[in-house]
Amino acid sequence: MPIVNVQLLEGRTPEQKKAMVKEVTDAIVRTTGAKKEAISIVITDMKKEDYGINGETLA
Repeated sequence: MPIVNVQLLEGRTPEQKKAMVKEVTDAIVRTTGAKKEAISIVITDMKKEDYGINGETLA
């Protein structure tokens, strides 16, 4: 039962997320042989002020 966690900076549309879930699911089916029905994908949107790189937040 593959569970995939995807963290994204906020701003993606519902349509983009839907397309990503389909593509990631298809890739897991293709590469692992897992059944589509067994795959779960969790998307977490992060605010720019909650993500830092190079000592600075992105906000």
